[in-house]
Amino acid sequence: MMGCAEDDPRLAYGQTEYLGGAYGDRPVSPEAPVDNVSYWDGEGVPGKPSIKISLSEQRAYFYKGGQLVGISQLSTGREGLDTPTGTFRVRQKDIDHASSRYGDYVDNLDNVIVPNVDNQKDPKPPGTHYKGAPMPYYMQISPGFGLHAGYLPGYPASHGCIRMPEFMAEDFFSNVEVGTPVTITP
Repeated sequence: MMGCAEDDPRLAYGQTEYLGGAYGDRPVSPEAPVDNVSYWDGEGVPGKPSIKISLSEQRAYFYKGGQLVGISQLSTGREGLDTPTGTFRVRQKDIDHASSRYGDYVDNLDNVIVPNVDNQKDPKPPGTHYKGAPMPYYMQISPGFGLHAGYLPGYPASHGCIRMPEFMAEDFFSNVEVGTPVTITP
């Protein structure tokens, strides 16, 4: 499987402020905008899960039995690497997934030698190996893309995947099952 780690060095190395909530409920710095959208209120709510994703809003809506129980801010595919629209289903879940395509070339001590590579295009330097970008709480909905925890710069920035704050990805992950419908609209 491929993945959608970030290859824009501004995003990967702290030169862009991420939305608060990317890895918790507070900004990563005082200058980062606060995530005042994402919430989860689905514990104990019965019913079959479903997810609706709005690319224009950069939001995911989680339903149980037709009742809205959570909303998450997102960062979806950027121009040229768009997130596809349509109707999908969760095909598999992997709590500790790593991209098989996007990541870094590292040495034997795990030091990054070449960051943000596409291992199908970028040559591997001698003495290095590929390390896939982490994609925790991965919910695959089609070969090569899915929902997972990741950076939220405040705009579409992935290679096609649907990134959300880690605390929301964890809730979505624990409440979906293989076969859960996912609808993606423009």
